[in-house]
Amino acid sequence: MPSLTIDGYPLSYAEAGSGPPLLMIHGTLGDQRSWGGQMEAFGAGHHAMAVSLRHCWPGTWEDGGNFTIDRHTADIAGFITALGEGPVRLIGHSRGGHIAFRVAQHHPELIESLVLLEPGGELDASFGGAPPAGKQASVFAKAAGLIGEGKVEEGLAVFAEHTGGPGAWAKRSEARKAVNRANARTLLGQQNEQRKPYSRTEAEGIRIRTLLAGGDQSQPQFGVILDALEAAMPNATRVTIPKAAHSVQADNPAAFNAAVLDFLEMR
Repeated sequence: MPSLTIDGYPLSYAEAGSGPPLLMIHGTLGDQRSWGGQMEAFGAGHHAMAVSLRHCWPGTWEDGGNFTIDRHTADIAGFITALGEGPVRLIGHSRGGHIAFRVAQHHPELIESLVLLEPGGELDASFGGAPPAGKQASVFAKAAGLIGEGKVEEGLAVFAEHTGGPGAWAKRSEARKAVNRANARTLLGQQNEQRKPYSRTEAEGIRIRTLLAGGDQSQPQFGVILDALEAAMPNATRVTIPKAAHSVQADNPAAFNAAVLDFLEMR
């Protein structure tokens, strides 16, 4: 599979098609395979790429490895620059949505348009401070603790229920579970990254044309973040995908793909 080496680390990616560059960033416990339902549809009119973040499959977790939003933001900015195809259509899901937000904040010249699919994180006091500060960190710590003890399935179930509700792990396909298992130990690095919350000023400063997307069956914390960003970002529109929880692109790929392609075709 192709890769680009950024700051000494090879970032592997899947690709399909040709045309304007479109780059997808996966969420926690995911990798480039998380976008399998998008490659054909997006590759029909774009150079579609799904990147695996540093230390995610086919890479490996290394104890003490740098697994932070800042590191991954720098990696994505470096990847786009090294690609040499000009500004990209950037799509990020969950943690990947947070990374995409930060790339847009710090490197707007690298992005032609932006899709934030239920971006993860928390809101600071300028947004009312919801969801409660520290709640996400406590879930990460519990799940990572179990994984560190070798109780991988139990840890993955804890995290899945945080993002997908009761019984979410049991409901996942074996293919999705395999991707999560392959990346389980990256949660050990993520639990202490001290992710910066979103602020109103940061959101107001992103003037790139943006699509905010969520599922109609998602957990409330993701809707709270989308509501806040929609109110603050000056060039954002919103879409809700039916029959989808947090993993929107996997739950209803046809509707998600259509919404994104409609947005990208608008000028």
